[in-house]
Amino acid sequence: MSWKLVAHGTKEQIEAALEAQGEVWNWDADMVLTGYEIAPDRPDDWVLDAYTPAMPTPAQMQAVAALFPAEPPQFTAEKLPRADWVVESQKGVDPIRAGRFFVHTPDHPASTESGVTSFCIPAAQAFGTGQHATTWGCLAMLDTMKRQGLVVRNHADIGSGTGLLAFAAMTLWPRAKASASDIDPVCLPAVIENADRNGFTMGTEPGALAMVIAEGMDDEFLTARAPYDLLIANILAGPLIDLAPDFAAAMAPRGNIVLSGLLVTQEAAVLAAYRRAGFRLQARLHRGDWAILWLRHRFHG
Repeated sequence: MSWKLVAHGTKEQIEAALEAQGEVWNWDADMVLTGYEIAPDRPDDWVLDAYTPAMPTPAQMQAVAALFPAEPPQFTAEKLPRADWVVESQKGVDPIRAGRFFVHTPDHPASTESGVTSFCIPAAQAFGTGQHATTWGCLAMLDTMKRQGLVVRNHADIGSGTGLLAFAAMTLWPRAKASASDIDPVCLPAVIENADRNGFTMGTEPGALAMVIAEGMDDEFLTARAPYDLLIANILAGPLIDLAPDFAAAMAPRGNIVLSGLLVTQEAAVLAAYRRAGFRLQARLHRGDWAILWLRHRFHG
């Protein structure tokens, strides 16, 4: 049997809790969160579901409660048949549109709109289904970069999660070498499954995706594949700051980087670290409390 914790709150409370979870670097990978409105005629009444493969532990319950800065709501626990866990976790996860991209779960159909690329990404997987403001913003920023004529021959998605942002870059620059990495081993089967689901090939040749498990740029394959025209890093502000010198060392002259996973209040600190590493701001996008940054490197090394 699998379980879920259920809490009711306002839209603002639930969305804030979901965003707060994205800031927790050591979040329990066995616990999947989703939030949604109760009914279309009650847009401010939302539900937070936290799914676990077994009875929630006190530590898991405390972790969810800690996502609410004020007094947390009352939680109820429900048993679910194990086969229903993934299906249940996808309830209320509506498709999203970001630039030319349309992201949906298997419960929803692909877009039929001309010029739109659809990605099918199950919600109960690694981080990166497009629902979070940072993932949405990265998709929108990549679309903007392509529309402005950016040419990319070699790109990498660091902290890839489900592989969604790597797939978006592969769609925009189909002849480029494509790499993806994540520190969490659960992401490797998720990316392979999603690549197959969305018609992408895994491999090292141009147009295929090579995936490795690594912390930041600390991997021989990633190092050997440099320099990169484009790096994508949707992680957290602290690691982004720490990784600035490593990203700069792996960057092609005037290479580009998309950074997200940082709050607007953390933007100045992140920009300062990247300016010291030789980057300059090209464009920024804010969505709610989150910032998405496009920077260009002036030189290599």
